[in-house]
Amino acid sequence: MSSQRVYFLAHGRVQGVNYRYFAQKKASEHSVTGWCRNTENGKVEGEAQGEENSIKSFLKELDNGPTHAHVVRLDQESREVQDGEGRFEVRR
Repeated sequence: MSSQRVYFLAHGRVQGVNYRYFAQKKASEHSVTGWCRNTENGKVEGEAQGEENSIKSFLKELDNGPTHAHVVRLDQESREVQDGEGRFEVRR
């Protein structure tokens, strides 16, 4: 299996509902590295990297979101794989 990297942008009620920390927890569970942060227009964006099946599972979790979130759309775009990334971080 080869690694892949994906940019994601979550639309809906995703700020103020622990979405970024949910993403960090799920990334750890799926052995995914990368980052996420709130955007100024009420969305959450980030990049995730890992094995193809891990990324698919992780993005499915993000599409569902934590209990109080309401994700209406999860945009995705491929990105170049980055070497040396060791974890998934929440950025401010």
